[in-house]
Amino acid sequence: MGFSAVSVFRGPGEITAMVVEVTQRIFTRPFQFREFIEQAWFITSVTLMPTIMVSIPFGAVISLQVGNLTGQLGAQSFAGATAVLATVREAAPIAAAKIIAGAAGSAICSDLGSRKIREEIDAMEVLGINPVQRLVTPRMLASGLVALLLNSLVCIIGIMGGYFFSVLVQDVNPGAFAAGITLLTGVPEVIISCVKATLFGLIAGLVACYRGLTITGGGAKAVGNAVNETVVFAFMALFVVNVVVTAIGIQMTSK
Repeated sequence: MGFSAVSVFRGPGEITAMVVEVTQRIFTRPFQFREFIEQAWFITSVTLMPTIMVSIPFGAVISLQVGNLTGQLGAQSFAGATAVLATVREAAPIAAAKIIAGAAGSAICSDLGSRKIREEIDAMEVLGINPVQRLVTPRMLASGLVALLLNSLVCIIGIMGGYFFSVLVQDVNPGAFAAGITLLTGVPEVIISCVKATLFGLIAGLVACYRGLTITGGGAKAVGNAVNETVVFAFMALFVVNVVVTAIGIQMTSK
């Protein structure tokens, strides 16, 4: 199934149906716990190092930009508070989501697409094995769990990197930066960040599984096209969900 007007209108309906079925299969026994663990480990192995490498410049860029702005406004003591808030609330979930969608999502789509082309999915259905329960559900849940863990990692490394660059490059007072960490960022912001990351991971895994299972033919070329579409569609969905969740979170925390 290529990118066409038909797929644009049919895709959301099919994805919604898959979401409903996955939700049902989560509570259907037997749950594929071993597959879930294996997929979580696989996703972690392909995303851990990229996450660490991305977290440092993310924290540095945010701290440098915020530090420059607060310095111009004469509020340099708030550099730490603002940088931490931006890292926890926006940078960490987005960074984790991009890595999950780009690295893990493409790998999941490629794996399921190859199985589809080799007719392994059809063979499973003939044997009475539900592909959604056996393959999609554990992969989707594993993506959500790993995204949540990566989000925490990005927060920690991003804040440490921001502290390093703020103190050494912009001469921000170390005590003022440390004191401002909890000034604007509290438990509600951390919860919003975790919810965002988990939703992003679930969506990335869902899109990857959907595109992998809906390949209709074309061999390796079709798999490659599906992988590219997975990354694009996942990014589009993630940014839309990010706007919605951010708006809801701001309304909840402002009350």
